[in-house]
Amino acid sequence: MNERPLKPDIIPDPSADGMYLALIEPSSYLDFATPVPFTDLDGPIERGVLNDMGRISGRAQAAVRTLSPGDSTRIVDAGLADEQPLLPRTDIAAANLVVREERAPFIFDEARKRVSAIVSRVVRDRVFRRIVLVAYDERCAITGLKLINGGGRAEVEAAHIRPVDADGPDIISNGLALSGTAHWMFDRGLISLDEDMGIMVSRQANDAESIRGIINASRRVLMPQRAADRPHAPFIRWHREHCFKH
Repeated sequence: MNERPLKPDIIPDPSADGMYLALIEPSSYLDFATPVPFTDLDGPIERGVLNDMGRISGRAQAAVRTLSPGDSTRIVDAGLADEQPLLPRTDIAAANLVVREERAPFIFDEARKRVSAIVSRVVRDRVFRRIVLVAYDERCAITGLKLINGGGRAEVEAAHIRPVDADGPDIISNGLALSGTAHWMFDRGLISLDEDMGIMVSRQANDAESIRGIINASRRVLMPQRAADRPHAPFIRWHREHCFKH
């Protein structure tokens, strides 16, 4: 999902003749917290695929098609809605976690509302936390522990590998699910990852042996099942070069 109306570069797909790829700036991308189905109880979420008789038209078969502001707003609201958030430790009222659609008298207001929701830091943090925790099965990638508190919430946090204030994007491949202690050490450069995803412990740590004692038995970061969700090498390299205390 692109957060602002960038004009992406369109290039030929080197792996398929007659096909093209749209290159989108990584920092402008935000995954949906919830997959959006083609239809819901009211029918297709994208109303633009319906003909004048209210039936699905041949337009639905098009691989690329424009979205009306109303359709775009419905899709974004459905994708960002998170009725059962996987939040670590901090309890937030459920009413504040749902992106709600309110009727607006003008299409311009719908578009403005949609953009405001997508660029909101609160929304982006919530969505990032959700997609990272789901990818890692709510398990700390360093310790291997999967702890659920008394409220049924995961005691694990979503950590950016390359921080947001250093232009790190809110995407799964720039995230790790870490326990509070592991997150603190990772942010302060006491632990990092090598090129083979092995866990490194800084020589500057005052109790390196104790740190090694909480690392999972494989001595490697525990990966998500999907290859696309795993840490991206350039982000890991950035952390190793700019954060890790060698």
